[in-house]
Amino acid sequence: MKKILLVCDLGMSTSLVVKRMQEAAVKRGLEVEIQAKGMSDFKNVITAFDCALLGPQIAYKLADCKQIAAPLNKRVETINMMDYGMVNGEKILDHALSLIN
Repeated sequence: MKKILLVCDLGMSTSLVVKRMQEAAVKRGLEVEIQAKGMSDFKNVITAFDCALLGPQIAYKLADCKQIAAPLNKRVETINMMDYGMVNGEKILDHALSLIN
């Protein structure tokens, strides 16, 4: 099972994105676990996930998150602002899956 972490400032604004990504995964028959967490939890939880996507509102934290995740061999990127705004679960899921080896 693939495990995807979505990160936003407090872990709340990405909840709809999580729901849409889960719906897209179910349609495709994929077994994935997707959770949203706040930035303050990132360092403690990244070890349990295969990759992480940051909400566009905290894109400025990308370098810090990559530095934490790199020794763990975890990839971290930001969610495309348009996909996030449109809550495009399909595209965001594709992006996350592309980060997992």
